[in-house]
Amino acid sequence: MSEITYEPASDPAGVGVTEHLPETVTQKSLNRDVLRMLERPGKIWWGVFLLDLAILSLGLIAERNQIVYGIGAAGHTRPVMWASYVTNFVFWVGIAHCGTLVSAILFLFRSHFRRAVYRVAEAMTVFGVLTAGLFPIVHLGRPWFAYWLFPYPNQRGIWPNFRSPLEWDVFAVTTYLTVSSIFFIVGIIPDAAVQRDNAKNRFHRLLGTIFSFGWRGANTQWKHFYSAYLYFAAFATPLVLSVHSVVSWDFAMAQIPGWHSTIFAPYFVAGAIFSGVALVINLLIIIRKGFKLEHIVTADHIEKLAKLVLLTSTIVGYSYMVEFFCAWYGPSRFERDMFWWRFTGHFWWAAWIMFTCNVIIPLLLWFKKVRRNMTVLFIIMLFVNVGMWFERFVIIVSSLAHPFNPSTWGVNYRMDWTEAAILAGSFAWFGMYFLLFIRLLPAISVAEVKETLAPPMRGGHA
Repeated sequence: MSEITYEPASDPAGVGVTEHLPETVTQKSLNRDVLRMLERPGKIWWGVFLLDLAILSLGLIAERNQIVYGIGAAGHTRPVMWASYVTNFVFWVGIAHCGTLVSAILFLFRSHFRRAVYRVAEAMTVFGVLTAGLFPIVHLGRPWFAYWLFPYPNQRGIWPNFRSPLEWDVFAVTTYLTVSSIFFIVGIIPDAAVQRDNAKNRFHRLLGTIFSFGWRGANTQWKHFYSAYLYFAAFATPLVLSVHSVVSWDFAMAQIPGWHSTIFAPYFVAGAIFSGVALVINLLIIIRKGFKLEHIVTADHIEKLAKLVLLTSTIVGYSYMVEFFCAWYGPSRFERDMFWWRFTGHFWWAAWIMFTCNVIIPLLLWFKKVRRNMTVLFIIMLFVNVGMWFERFVIIVSSLAHPFNPSTWGVNYRMDWTEAAILAGSFAWFGMYFLLFIRLLPAISVAEVKETLAPPMRGGHA
């Protein structure tokens, strides 16, 4: 048999292949390495999973405590009636934006570095929206009345107030969940077929059979697959901009000082991408290290994502400056007083954590050595998500705690253990889904990564 050699990867789109994997990566080794993640979990995975379930159980106990004793058990008092529950809702909706950005927008722009990382981002999108959807229900205090949010014919003749931005959220988030879930399932079809044909146990073979939808790799199937994927990418792209804009209108449509601003829509979208990409980097660093996939998810992939974090950090920092500038030179003394109080008042520590983590610390990403140092990068991305959570906390809590009426300024909000446990439980809820995902379905797109590999040629001739 003649020796198998390799020639440069083809590029039918004509835009240049920017992703370079080691020559040792072949189609066979790629299947083996990705499907190795589906093997029997080890002690570390079980330990993390059981700890995650323990934290989730604590959150469920706290939710039971809140149902029994009322929403006041969470420390919510007038005038701060939203507090961390709406903070968590906005935070998790923002986390969910990265998946659509990486899988849809970068797909339309033919950014090849997305191939090895977009599956993790897409899964994070679906799980992030599922987590965010919990908090409007939790914040009701009486979760069994959650169906009142949805418009449906009923004998009471009661309909939701469609002029309320909170009702707009119901439509925006459910639409985003539907489209992102379909997009995720469509993209995983070819890789599920690889799992179906190579799985070592019946359960994984069954999952591969279900999610592959009878895929056999025929030319007509590939044609329809790419047509459908392109359609959903184009359909999902506007959602990246619209969904978090609608979420920002929860605040911008109100008259409370610090909220009523036209900059909120682009400001929130940039912050959502900022926090989402940061969490993707955290997850990818753990996955590539834990499953020894450094040759597939390379340092180049991580560095390009880090550059995206740096870009969105500058946009977020610019938005902060615009807010301060407009408040200082604007006609409203209430706005001016609010922004001064945020950094010097009762919640000054939260505002400075926000500014430090979102603007100052990401400046380290200007240095290439930092962008390619996985340990330092992991720590920076943790700070970014801490800062983005506090950004939503500052916007919501500080504005509600310092309204127009000075008589309510002395009432200071303090987080109770119930609220803190539900916050921790939300991260455990997200972690549970993600830990199961990496063990049940391919977390790396085998089909798309193979497109960047050099095709095998016999005898060194085409």
